[in-house]
Amino acid sequence: MTSTFADLGVPTDLLAVLDAAQISVPTPIQAATLPDSLAGRDVLGRGRTGSGKTYAFGLPLVARLASGTTRRPAPKRPRALVLAPTRELATQISATVAPLAEAAGLRTTTVFGGVGQGPQVTALRNGVDVLIACPGRLEDLIGQGHCSLADVQVTVLDEADHMADLGFLPAVRRLLDQTPKSGQRMLFSATLDNAIDVLVKRYLDEPAVHEADSAQSPVAKMDHHVLHVEREQRLPVLLDLVSAPGRTVVFTRTKHGAKALARQLNKNGVPAVDLHGNLSQGARTRNLEAFHSGTATTLVATDIAARGIHVDDVSLVVHADPPAEHKAYLHRSGRTARAGAAGTVVTLMTSEQRGDVRALTRAAGIKPTTTRITAPDHPLLQDLAPGERSRPGGIDLTPAAPQGGGKGGNGGGGRRRSGRKPAAKQSGPTAGGGSRQGGQRSGQARTGGQGGKPAGQRSGGGRGRSRSRGTGSGGGHSAAGFSSRAR
Repeated sequence: MTSTFADLGVPTDLLAVLDAAQISVPTPIQAATLPDSLAGRDVLGRGRTGSGKTYAFGLPLVARLASGTTRRPAPKRPRALVLAPTRELATQISATVAPLAEAAGLRTTTVFGGVGQGPQVTALRNGVDVLIACPGRLEDLIGQGHCSLADVQVTVLDEADHMADLGFLPAVRRLLDQTPKSGQRMLFSATLDNAIDVLVKRYLDEPAVHEADSAQSPVAKMDHHVLHVEREQRLPVLLDLVSAPGRTVVFTRTKHGAKALARQLNKNGVPAVDLHGNLSQGARTRNLEAFHSGTATTLVATDIAARGIHVDDVSLVVHADPPAEHKAYLHRSGRTARAGAAGTVVTLMTSEQRGDVRALTRAAGIKPTTTRITAPDHPLLQDLAPGERSRPGGIDLTPAAPQGGGKGGNGGGGRRRSGRKPAAKQSGPTAGGGSRQGGQRSGQARTGGQGGKPAGQRSGGGRGRSRSRGTGSGGGHSAAGFSSRAR
């Protein structure tokens, strides 16, 4: 018999918030952890991104504060702390927790870098019950005297393994050392390794350990495919897939590869936005909103988006660049098949990458279907991304281009080709159903092998070789192979 949130002990006022959000059935990680976390126990929960971890800690966190004797937080002294590795994840957590907190009469605020600290300082000074923060900015504010963790009753560490991957664990330990030992602590992670085990032993007191939808157990409704393509077919095949109806997330290894590929998709009439570390917070927020709202149907991202970006109805994930290791593959793939929905994951693989991809999928516990694709009209592409292909026109990415300091060399003028006007300009045979050949020609023109002259290309020619710098292992196999202008 399936438990309900009421069966698990969730308070009535919070049940009303869940009902309003049309959430009625607990996910496995929620059903497993809520009885212990609502009872005040320390909890170690392991579950993949998208398994429902935010409600698993948000519900008990709010319930604990609401039932306490202290009803108003002191200035600069939050009563609960949620640590997240990225700005995007912190924002997503806030979107989930804030309605719960509001229903209980509690205040929340979010703290992260990349934006001015003034509003964050003001919110902390006015008193905050639930503080959702990235470690770097929080340490800065504490150092400036704007925040103290002395009153924290509940501490949550979300995506602990990603914290470790990003090198945040020393900062996390310094912050956790400032929270009272008597408080409740909850740690959630997709994987558990030695670094996470150190945190568990140091900060959790006899935790209840629960595992559901771990990163090593792929979702049953997620289909994995590897498409073996030649380098010159990568862009035409990708264009066909992202021209199908629905939302698609495409992953690249490098920031510049994501930026260049988003521009290529827009140039070929596919409305796309990019998400990577070179964007300012404002640009990241705008691009995510465009993807959420449907203005952009494709999000081209680096691994920064593999965690914590909760977008409903992503039917297809494409690894334009196979990731460097299996954990990244699993977290990237977790952008689809969320909350019980089905999803498809496609990895584009060149002949040189066969060994790497084979090792990657084996380590991830995945047995993909591998198919040789020699042209973008292969019937399998229609099966993977069903529906009539359309390219309604690209969107203008120029407002976001200068963000992040402009060191990529792509900022500012002369790059307006990614907007609607250039897409129409080259349309003719590239518009609508007959767009594959046009897309192929465009892809060839921008891969550095057809003349090598656009945008003052450096000599050194070769098909995209100059693009491979900074891609780590895999060299010339990166998404830079899609564009001759990424640097």
